[in-house]
Order: sequence, then C-alpha cells, then structure tokens
Amino acid sequence: MTKQTINWGIIGLGKIARKFATDIKVVTNARLHAVASRSLEKATAFAAEFDAPHAFGTYEDLLNCPDLDAVYIATPHVFHHENTMMCLKAGFPVLCEKPFAMNLQQVQEMVKTAKEKNLFLMEAMWTSCLPTLLKTKALIVDGTLGEVFSIRADFGFNAPKNFDNRIYNKALGGGALLDIGIYPVFLALHLFGYPDKILTTAKIGQTGVDEEIGIIFKYENGKMAHLHSTILAETTTEAFIYGTKGTIHLHKRWFAPTHMTLHTTGSELSESITFDYKSGGFEYEIKEATQCLLDGKHQSDLMPIKESLALIQLLDAIRYEIGLHYDKTN
Repeated sequence: MTKQTINWGIIGLGKIARKFATDIKVVTNARLHAVASRSLEKATAFAAEFDAPHAFGTYEDLLNCPDLDAVYIATPHVFHHENTMMCLKAGFPVLCEKPFAMNLQQVQEMVKTAKEKNLFLMEAMWTSCLPTLLKTKALIVDGTLGEVFSIRADFGFNAPKNFDNRIYNKALGGGALLDIGIYPVFLALHLFGYPDKILTTAKIGQTGVDEEIGIIFKYENGKMAHLHSTILAETTTEAFIYGTKGTIHLHKRWFAPTHMTLHTTGSELSESITFDYKSGGFEYEIKEATQCLLDGKHQSDLMPIKESLALIQLLDAIRYEIGLHYDKTN
C-alpha cells in the first residue's frame, strides 16, 4: 500500500522547532513523530506539549526511532552540516533550516551525499513556499508588472545587547547576514538570479559579527537589488518589486505570511491581495516537503538544490566582501 502520511522527526528544539511543531498540525498528510534534544528532559516536555509519541535525549538516538520517515533540522547554523550528514548517512531524507550550512563546501558535501543515497534534501527557506511569493512570481510571469527592473527589501530587529546570545555569538554563526539578511538576498536571487556585481558595506560589532549590512546587486541587464538587514533596530521589514507597469508591495514581515498590494502605473487605485492563512506559515514548507516525499522526489521545485547552492555561494561572496570569517568554516 502506498504511504499516505509522513512521520517527521525534529532535531534541535528551540524557537523555530516550536513553530514547525505547531504548524504541522494543520498538514493532513504529515505528523510529528519524534523529537530530539541534548536534554532528555527538554525533549520529553516538548513531545508532551506537541503530542509527539517519541522523545530522545541525543540526536543519534532519534535515528533509531521506529517508523520515522524524515528529519527536520532546527539546530544553530554551525551544526546544520554535521546534523544533515548524520541523518543522510543513516538513510533519512532531510529538511534543514536556513542557512543550509556555513559555506559552499559544506553544502556541496550535503548535496553529494543526498544524491549518492538517493534521498530527498531541501533547505527550509519557508519564504519560497509562501502564497505571497508564489503570487509575486505569477504577476511577473504574466507581464502585469511589465519589465521588472528593481527590488528593495529589508529585515531588521533590535536584538538585546546580550553578547552571550546566539545572534552575537561568532562561534554559533551569529550576525545579521546569516540570520536575517539571508531573506533579502534570497528574494533578489530568486527573482533576478545571481548578480554580476556585488557591493556591500557592514558594521562589524565587538563580537566580530556583522550587526548591520547593506548590499547592492547589479546585473548586466540593468536590474538592481537594494538590500538591508540589521540587528540594531526594528525596521519596516517590507519588500518592493518595481516594474515598468506596476509595483508589488509585500507588507511588514514580508518574508513571513503577510498581505501584498499591487500598484498599477497610471492608476489611482491599488489592489490589496490577501490570503487565508491557517497557521503561522510553516505549513507551506511542510506541505511541500511532505508531498515531495510522498511523490518520491529528491528535491523541491519551489526550493531546488541548485538555488540553495547559488544562495550559499552568494552568502560566501558577501562575507568575503565584508571580511567576515567564521572559525573552521571560512
């Protein structure tokens, strides 16, 4: 009989894992089956809260769980490569949080192993699966915006000055770029492709990570992307896609479930486009990954491997431009 439900496990039980565990409840063909933390007490409490039948005090033990189908990795950035490789080598498909890993070399090794094992692998860039981005791409493809020539996107929040916090911790891959700047970078890459020229400037703080970064992508066809992220201030966190016939405005928290407005050139009226969200937004990437697994696919069409490779290559290039290097990972 063909399998109809995917049993998911989670490695790493922080804030992001809680969102995943909450939203999986609205996905009919997926369920939370097992969770793992370095603390059995924490894993047991998490499992009880989110109705997972299995809890483990080590990541390795989760991989011996009966009837486990796939693993979602929600650990800090610097552990993504290690945790993904562990799961792939054990024969499990993986949905891994962004950034996929700390550099291109690590991602290439993950991709190579997934191909050798004939396993599904996907970067959990939830924005790629959201209705707002799918609608934006449709409006671009059907010519509603005319020739699209510019993108402006930002993401900023005021992180408390606790230098023990992960966001400031260089050993844990801290900094604005990898944590939140990845979203504006992804948007430009997703809609315009890899840039021909990268211009960057950044404020490196006392812990050695970027606290604010401004980026411009230039393309030979004349297109440009103006991108910004910061952990020093709460910004509007909006995105705009400009075309010769109109503009798309993705409203506050544009990288997450939100609404959008279409402004048509020459018209005084704007069209507000809303969506019926049933969860916090993680349901869309869970649905995508789950359906890929049920269909026997090894990658997602919404967030394909080639895009994840391009994204990490682009992040590496930006880090090189601002002189940001992480220990043992470049």
